[in-house]
Amino acid sequence: MEKDLDMKKVKRILNIDIPQGKSAFLWGPRKIGKSSYLKDTFPNSLMYDFLKTDLALELTKRPSLLREQILAKDEGILKLPIILDEVQKVPQILDEVHWLIENKGLSFILCGSSARKLRRGKANLLGGRAWRYEMFPLVSSELGDMDLLRALNQGMIPDHYLRNSYKKSLHGYVRDYLKEEVFDEGLTRNIPAFARFFDAVGYSHGELTNFSNIARDCGVDAKTVKEYYQILIDTLLGRMVEPYKKRQSRQVITKAPKFYLFDVGVAGSMVKRNIPEARGELFGKAFEHFIFTEITAHSSYSELDYKINFWRTKSGYEVDFILDDGTIAVEVKGTNNVENREMRALAAFIDEYAPQKAFVVCNEREERLHGQIKILPWEKFLEDLWGGRIIG
Repeated sequence: MEKDLDMKKVKRILNIDIPQGKSAFLWGPRKIGKSSYLKDTFPNSLMYDFLKTDLALELTKRPSLLREQILAKDEGILKLPIILDEVQKVPQILDEVHWLIENKGLSFILCGSSARKLRRGKANLLGGRAWRYEMFPLVSSELGDMDLLRALNQGMIPDHYLRNSYKKSLHGYVRDYLKEEVFDEGLTRNIPAFARFFDAVGYSHGELTNFSNIARDCGVDAKTVKEYYQILIDTLLGRMVEPYKKRQSRQVITKAPKFYLFDVGVAGSMVKRNIPEARGELFGKAFEHFIFTEITAHSSYSELDYKINFWRTKSGYEVDFILDDGTIAVEVKGTNNVENREMRALAAFIDEYAPQKAFVVCNEREERLHGQIKILPWEKFLEDLWGGRIIG
């Protein structure tokens, strides 16, 4: 049997570099490597893991125990950041953290998969005293020689991408994450309706979001569907992409957003998708989603935090991703031969808004220039993206 890939060879791009006395939140979905990253980056730090139910229960009953235990530690270890993992499990603890930051000058890294429960419980989010970081599934530049079909089928969560026997883990992740993160945390009361909604997300993923149609399928109203989407966004399971609307035009669609899940493998598992070769409609849809996840991670890790939109007209022209408020336009094509007609939408956007750069990301083997449009193999686009040559 072929050996799994080695996680030890993967160097994560995320860089948490906080000065002494400063604190940080680290958010990200489950199993993407947050805890391992923190252990590797801060091996000598004091760490509390609130997935341990006895610890979480004890500190839920008596949050002051955290302060008493920490203050009993040696001064040397208290110069390092103190790590609280899955902090949303014990929201009451944040008042103690606040006190220790203010009165003792201690640093904390507060790690979790969702701030929603903290906000709903009116937990102390430290009033700007902690920087915010986000971790994503693996990205291409962390892997070096990346297998595209492996990424599209298995996704980029480390435990799924790196293992050859991934299907049970991936399917279990989709099922268990929904249960643990949404149902067990009490984020919604109508479990059957949310489960139907979750199924509908898989099939409408990456398309214009019609809240009324999804509401009809789920047996709830459109307002509830919007709340369900917000749950997915707050638990970092996905994000909305709004249409680009720099200037008013009757021809441009400006109201319906698109929704993308945080991982291409999770999206595929929800609809039982299998992509045997780098061609066809399923490949094209997953390929577009994959490029989106790379751009999203780059926006965060690079600390550029540029906007990601899409552009679509009522006549059917569409450009997949508009970056940095119209500076860059990116069209994704799952083909190894981009024809001129496939660039008409991008050309229309160039005529209308004159972006600084316009790209087609595709499966061609050589880069080329078609007028103002640069056609790039996906490997070259990602190399340039992470190298700061697309946007920087």
